[in-house]
Amino acid sequence: MRNLLAKVPKNAQAFVATLVRTIFLQPDADSVWNRLWVVVDQLEGNFPVAAALLEEAAHDILAFAVFPIEIWKKIWSNNPQERLNKEIKCRTGVVGIFPNRSSIIRLVGALLCEQSDEWAIGRRYMTLTALSAAKDRSPTFQPPTRREVLPESLPLSA
Repeated sequence: MRNLLAKVPKNAQAFVATLVRTIFLQPDADSVWNRLWVVVDQLEGNFPVAAALLEEAAHDILAFAVFPIEIWKKIWSNNPQERLNKEIKCRTGVVGIFPNRSSIIRLVGALLCEQSDEWAIGRRYMTLTALSAAKDRSPTFQPPTRREVLPESLPLSA
């Protein structure tokens, strides 16, 4: 989102962010992809660079849509990964200088083991049912292309 908003003037960033968030509020995969193409079409007039960036990143942004809807909220963000990376950076920063490579591997390995145990036992980020449903997902889903989508009649005003 930050990369996209950097391509838009400051006074239009809130509008563009709200428009992009509507993509993630759709009830099924087809609707998600259709909404993406509608948003791209709406942005093209005033913000062609942002529209091109959104279109280029479409498959990466909407990779979650091929999985079952029940786990979308868990996988469409990389916030847990970013939090873990921040924790590793903080802990290694406290130590400062490591005497050798194996000492940093031990510290980071211990942090990763601790996080793995916490998520596996304490938090249960995803249930086994959700994971098995994700494993059994249909690989035949083909996202609609831009030409297949009928534009919605939402006005673009920045």
